[in-house]
Order: sequence, then C-alpha cells, then structure tokens
Amino acid sequence: MNTPSEAGHDGFEPGLSAIVGERRKLINLAYRLLGSLAEAEDAVQETYARWYAMSRQQQEAIESPGAWLTTVAGRICLDVLGSARARRERYVGEWIPEPLPDRTEWISGRAGGGGAGGSVDPADRITLDESVNMAFLVVLEAMTPAERVAFILHDVFRYPFAEIAEVLGRTPVACRQLASSARRRIHSAQAPAAPADPVSATVGQAGLVRDFKEAWEAKDIKALVGLLDPDATLTADGGGLVGTVLRPVEGSEQIAQYLIHIAGKAPGLTLLERKVNGRPGLVAQHSGVTVTVASFSLTGGRISRIWAVRNPEKLRPWTENGQS
Repeated sequence: MNTPSEAGHDGFEPGLSAIVGERRKLINLAYRLLGSLAEAEDAVQETYARWYAMSRQQQEAIESPGAWLTTVAGRICLDVLGSARARRERYVGEWIPEPLPDRTEWISGRAGGGGAGGSVDPADRITLDESVNMAFLVVLEAMTPAERVAFILHDVFRYPFAEIAEVLGRTPVACRQLASSARRRIHSAQAPAAPADPVSATVGQAGLVRDFKEAWEAKDIKALVGLLDPDATLTADGGGLVGTVLRPVEGSEQIAQYLIHIAGKAPGLTLLERKVNGRPGLVAQHSGVTVTVASFSLTGGRISRIWAVRNPEKLRPWTENGQS
C-alpha cells in the first residue's frame, strides 16, 4: 500500500512507489538472513543508497527494479554474514537472534509515541511466520553464509536457482546443492516443521508458557521441573553487557534451580505473556524496563528449549515502545 508521501513523489519520479514498495519484502528477507533487525535495516538502507546513487538512465535500463533490489540486498547480506561469523567468534557468551515483538503489540506500543511524522520501525514490516520462529533462526546460524542465502531465497521466498545464482555468484546447480545442504542441517538439528494446526499449537504453547510463568513466580521448583523436558536446555544472551550465564544450562532440574536463583536475586521482576517471533513467550520487566525476552520450543508437551535474550542492544524494539 502506498503512503501519501510516496504517491506525492510519483509526479517527480515515475515508479518511485514501486521501488519504495519493495522495502517490506527486503526487510523480511534481510531479517531472516541476518537474524538482526538493526543489521537488516542497515542492509536495506545500503541497498536503496546504491539504487539512488545511479543516474536516471541507469535506473531506467534495469528491466526489473524489484529483482535488482533483491539481488543487491542479498549480496550485502552475504557480506554481512561473512563478517558476522568473525564477530560472533569474539562475542561474549552465546549469540541468539534478535527477538521480534508481535506486530499488533508493536503498533499499540508506539501508537502514542511516534506521532504522524514518526518513522515506521522495520519490526512493523516483518511478516511473522514459521521462518522467523526462534528455533528455526537458531538452526540457520549453523549454516554457512552461502547455504543460508540459498536456502532462505529458495525455500522461504521461492526464488528460482537461476536468480539465486546472480546473488551468490555461483551456478544454479551449485546453488541447488547449497540449499540441499541447508535442508540436511535443518533435518539433522530436528528443527520443528510448521505444525499441521498452527492455531492449536499456539494455544497449547500459550498454556504451557502460562503454567511456566506461574510456577516461576511461585518459586515452585517441582512444578518447573515437571514442565521442562528432562533434557531441556536454557541459553542466555547478554552480549557481555549484562550479567548472565555464558554457557547453556542443561537438564530440567538445573534449569529450574537456576530460575529460582534468578527470581531470588531480582525481587520485583514482572513477567508478562507476550508473542515472541510469532510464538507465545515471556517478557521480564524490572521497574517497567524490559530486561529479558524469552522464547520457547516444545517437545512432547514439555518445554525443551528456552532462549533468553538479555543483551539490551537486542531489546530495542521492546524497550523503546512501551511493551507492557
């Protein structure tokens, strides 16, 4: 949908609305490729900078501007992924993708603060589906940059391998092999597939997360252990900026004990049920400030994985918009 400002520009630059209209798709693509809203927005901004750096004649010579923007965005993301691997090797503790708030909560959260002239945050443009499920994004982190780009472009966005080859600078056959390798990684990691009945699955997870929240608030260690899979894992990401465990906590009893320990050290912590990357999760606030966003994955009706993001740089969408 075009905004009034976009429509107003059409008289000066034919086709501008179509170019700007690609932004939502590009943000969706870049977030899935990079796992970071901030990096996704930067990649898309750079993509548009390169478009507007061309002359009008150069722009008009491009047969499909949308395909050009996607190709450039994909190449930029590929470069970012290559440098990100080196950065994450130096990262303090575990690295978890940046969590996304639910779109409706995001809109209500910024309704009173942005104003008519305020910019729309990239999180508002992300389409929440199984390809932004935290469990899925975590598996993507284990892929090589080329595997991730080939897989996301083909299996999620349905681009043909001939077009993906333009992004990766490889043959279509090589891109097909990369996507196949990525699928094997997903299968070997047992990443959850889309449920047959996503509504029922969401309702079931919401109930389990609510029980988990109540047990944590009550400091009921026995109840927590009962809600967790015996081989459950809790991974926390503080980025070296806040205190948290640097390695995953494994086992239901160990996780329950750790959670009770945290509850004792942080009196006044408020737990809120919120959608995180499209799935029921929890947000922890202290004195009205979001300090942790937790995502969950289930196995056999119990919680098998918990991802707790505490790095304040990754909580920007949750702290700047009054998620309460």
